Amino acid sequence: MPEARPLIALLTDFGERDSFVASMKGVILSINPSVPIIDLSHQIASHQIQEAGYFLKSCYRYFPAGTIHVAVVDPGVGTERRALLVSAAGWFFVGPDNGLFTEVLELEAGAKVWQINNPQYRLETAGSTFDGRDVFAPAAAWLSKGVPPSFFGPAVHDPIRRAVAMPIAHEDVLIGKIVSVDRFGNLISNITARQVREFRGSMGQSVEIHIGTNIINDLVESYSQGSRQSPSALINSSGSLEIFLQEDSAARSLQVSVGEEVRLC
Repeated sequence: MPEARPLIALLTDFGERDSFVASMKGVILSINPSVPIIDLSHQIASHQIQEAGYFLKSCYRYFPAGTIHVAVVDPGVGTERRALLVSAAGWFFVGPDNGLFTEVLELEAGAKVWQINNPQYRLETAGSTFDGRDVFAPAAAWLSKGVPPSFFGPAVHDPIRRAVAMPIAHEDVLIGKIVSVDRFGNLISNITARQVREFRGSMGQSVEIHIGTNIINDLVESYSQGSRQSPSALINSSGSLEIFLQEDSAARSLQVSVGEEVRLC
């Protein structure tokens, strides 16, 4: 474990109405009363593994080394799917083996993965519907106390990876997709700033961005330069092409959601 004091960060689709998150925190603090716990979000849409993966990708690198990210979006709870512990570039990740950690594993080529199956580091309960409390929370707590990752179970060499949509260049068009919609209704694509620069260079001119029936002429640099009447586009602080309406919801106005195609021409 790193010398720095570990931190546990929670990401779930549990919401805040029920006792789920509180129970996880109770388990963690019962094992390690001194570990700080923060909430990344509990508002991931129910069962949306892709949304959780994108959320984790967007923020994990901004946490100090040694942070333990517990991510629980787990429609397969109670099945034979494995519970995983991932060590990647100084950060740890605990959660189900359902593709949730795909982006982390893609970005951190040297990541190591173990299965969590040692009964010494889990709670014994009558049911099998709440691994967030019974498996992932205790594993994170024991990890924060210095238990080595290899103590939790055997190494895993084939963690599940989702198929992550990548932009496709076809003749004079770069085709991407909307991969996330934030609370402001901004539409975030999988097209990166580097890909936009390269496409611009190959075209030798400014680009048009097509989404649905809308055409956006080139990029602006800030939200304040956008329009209230028609969509605009910029490169956001995560380095992704984003489509927005100034002080309004582009998702609602354009009737667009995750999966919508975006074209650069």
